[in-house]
Amino acid sequence: MPNGSLEKWLYSHNYCLNLFQRVSIMVDVALALEYLHHGQSEPVVHCDLKPSNVLLDDEMIAHVGDFGIAKILVENKTAIQTKTLGTLGYIAPEYGSEGRVSTRGDIYSYGVMLLEMFTRKKPTDVMFVGELSLRQWVMTSIPDKIMEVIDGNLLGIEDGRDVIAAQGDLLAIMELGLECSREFPEERVDIKEVVVKLNKIKLKLV
Repeated sequence: MPNGSLEKWLYSHNYCLNLFQRVSIMVDVALALEYLHHGQSEPVVHCDLKPSNVLLDDEMIAHVGDFGIAKILVENKTAIQTKTLGTLGYIAPEYGSEGRVSTRGDIYSYGVMLLEMFTRKKPTDVMFVGELSLRQWVMTSIPDKIMEVIDGNLLGIEDGRDVIAAQGDLLAIMELGLECSREFPEERVDIKEVVVKLNKIKLKLV
């Protein structure tokens, strides 16, 4: 892809994604997951969703790649057992403890990515030790201190005033990331709901 990976854009000193671009990219990723989970005769679970596996084309439209460990849920199964693991920090708790793969595991990874996208903090950042995780860090900031965890680069670019004005939208995005990354699979939101909520926010930013 002409513009490389989302990871490159998030962490390079030469690039900075504005608020609209970040929301648009996460909508694209959600739409890709919606297609995988609901657009096939059998649901497909990606199993390794993370910024380095999201590629950006010349129009900054996001495409999900690397299906090397993807699983197909056949015969109406909602989950399968596997020894295949994704990437530390993004894998759902039930993958490691039970080897249980389902579409809800992708939702967990997506939730972590959503939090990462707007905080610019990897789930494996050195600050997250012991009981403190990216999810816990964001959770403790809600609702009154949400701007303290938002990526400083996002606050510093030319549409910084728009970011401040969109504080309510950023709070909604962070809350959605937390809903997606809940510990128990059955408590996570479906990707269809994610698409609807993020698209509403995207339309407000146009």
